[in-house]
Amino acid sequence: MNLKERANKLKIDIPAVFIALRKKETPMIAKIFAGITIIYALSPIDLIPDFIPVLGYLDDVIILPGLIALTVRLIPADIFAECRIHAEGLWADYKPKRWYLALPIVAIWLLVIYLIIKTIWFR
Repeated sequence: MNLKERANKLKIDIPAVFIALRKKETPMIAKIFAGITIIYALSPIDLIPDFIPVLGYLDDVIILPGLIALTVRLIPADIFAECRIHAEGLWADYKPKRWYLALPIVAIWLLVIYLIIKTIWFR
């Protein structure tokens, strides 16, 4: 399995990480990393833009899968196995069936955009 295939396999765990984030049994450090991972995964803005040759794919092939792998290791195995079972079928064709789960991410980005505009125009 090459690096890109392994990265894509890890990305399938994003719904399970999101479910683990909401569980009471998940340790706090795992919840923090799960929140960072979910925000980064669903973010419309890349840390490194894709138009930069080679480095543009660094976030898709290394950074995001690394965050997912670290988060999965921090979540107890029995809890994560339960979350994986619950997450099966949650996303169809890499798009959430329950789109409203992305609303907190959209709200955060709208807040960031508002603060940027407010800072630029209303000095």
